[in-house]
Amino acid sequence: MDNKEIIGKKFKSLTNSKKIYEAVLLVENSSGDFSVYFEYGGKTIDSPIQAASVGKLFTTTCIIILQEQKKLSLDNLVVDYYDKKTFNGLHKYKGVDYSHKLTISDLLFQTSGLPDYEAEGGIIKRAIKEDFHINTNELIKITKTLKPRFAPFGKKAYYSDLNFQLLGEIIEKITQTPLERVFNNYIFEPLGLTKTYLPVKEDFVPNIFYKNQSLYRPKLIMSLRGGGNTITTARELMIFLKAFFKGYFFPQSIFEKLSRYRKLQITMGPIYYGGGYMQIPLNNILTLFMGKGELLGHSGSTGSFAFYYPHKDLYFVGDTNQLANPGLPIHLTIKLAMSIK
Repeated sequence: MDNKEIIGKKFKSLTNSKKIYEAVLLVENSSGDFSVYFEYGGKTIDSPIQAASVGKLFTTTCIIILQEQKKLSLDNLVVDYYDKKTFNGLHKYKGVDYSHKLTISDLLFQTSGLPDYEAEGGIIKRAIKEDFHINTNELIKITKTLKPRFAPFGKKAYYSDLNFQLLGEIIEKITQTPLERVFNNYIFEPLGLTKTYLPVKEDFVPNIFYKNQSLYRPKLIMSLRGGGNTITTARELMIFLKAFFKGYFFPQSIFEKLSRYRKLQITMGPIYYGGGYMQIPLNNILTLFMGKGELLGHSGSTGSFAFYYPHKDLYFVGDTNQLANPGLPIHLTIKLAMSIK
């Protein structure tokens, strides 16, 4: 069985599940001389994908570019970009208020210790029932009602969407430009991506499946900007993913500093987090400790994924479009990485 057949078999196994109504998978190596794709349920490699947290890679890209331009330092205090009163009481842990001590690095590496308003603050549950606008001040208020996980000393990581919501706004404040235009100027236009955008106003937003429900949530998707929710396609996401890891936007040497990985909360499975992207070691319990190397990139709660596998020089992008099981793309990508010769 050749690699295309192996990939096709894994994809068919995924789409045979009653949980999946549409899906797409694109696999390539760096040069592109190996490139295969599979489509299901009408979703093609040129169909719109709601990128969800895969869009954090775009936010990460802009933060690193601004650092390279010396317009920010990862050591900068987050509160310096906001009204200080906004942050009072945001991160109070064991009687100590760390709210004004959080740095951009704490946000980028998910080491702030802030709780997650999506999982813990009821945002996802509410989104299943209705569409709604919500702004950062409201998200901060929700976060203040939740308990921080640890003091932000960079030793632990905890996945919190607020970290990247704040990063998106910091990008806007530094550039004095709306985030959708920053993404266009720094990423989409230079790469020639014509179907990738951060949606605003009347822009098209694809539906998301939750179990057998097809949800249309443009208001919420347009509210959570720095945390992801870019609209893209598998074909264009592949172009970006290669550029991200191959030094198009910034020197590859920057990964020496970004590759300080810390294990995320147990609900995130085998995922570690570095400077703005996920790492999944393949020598783990899911592979019975038989895997080699690591997956680098990001997945999203809607089933989107974009991972690079350096050990075999392979890139995996796609979408399973199932909010009820965000772990599906992780399991799929691990199986693919393990199976391809």
